Amino acid sequence: MLDSTDRPAPDRAAPDGVAAVHRALSLLFAFREGEATLTLAEIAARTGHYKSTILRLLGTLEQARCVERQPDGSWALGPMLFRLGSLYAQARPARRHLPTALAALAEATGETASFWIRQGDDRLCLARVRSPSPIRDDLSEGALLPLPAGAGGRILSAADPRALGVVATFGERNPETAAVAAAVFGPGGALAGALGISGPRARIEARAEEFRTLVAAGAAELTRRLGGDLR
Repeated sequence: MLDSTDRPAPDRAAPDGVAAVHRALSLLFAFREGEATLTLAEIAARTGHYKSTILRLLGTLEQARCVERQPDGSWALGPMLFRLGSLYAQARPARRHLPTALAALAEATGETASFWIRQGDDRLCLARVRSPSPIRDDLSEGALLPLPAGAGGRILSAADPRALGVVATFGERNPETAAVAAAVFGPGGALAGALGISGPRARIEARAEEFRTLVAAGAAELTRRLGGDLR
């Protein structure tokens, strides 16, 4: 599998931030994709905080159901984070149309289909449908990647996404992967996000023109469903 790695949160709070809140959030950011639990020692090593401080913060996070203590003493993320993530996704206008759009694109291309939105200097994977192939770009919903690398990144960071049309990149974010993406627009011509596919570079290169056509059609249909205008 070809991995996608989320960028970790900054190590330091903003000058006007609240230090205690930043420390608590750093405990949540210590978890990485695929990790069910972390020990106290692992959290301390990743955050640089004293274990006594970590335990106090974990106690507060546990009360809010943001973390859960396991029988063996390790810690796992809690269900409140899933609820907050669901509320965030549901608040995005495109969210209810994404399952159908992404499933159709993944089926047509055989590659992982994703929808990205901009979050400051990053792009967030709001939803995805994985490729059925065991060799794939194994993106996850919630993946956060720095702009502007990658086809979706170029779309979201462009001054005029319409002028770009369909963007294809090869080895830009990861030397082994490639991607094709197009802009999706909402009412009033506002950029809603970037719809695209990603996968092994050789497979994308072999069908690049076909994929450009399929992604363009998928983005146009999703734009239509959102009440947007492609002109």
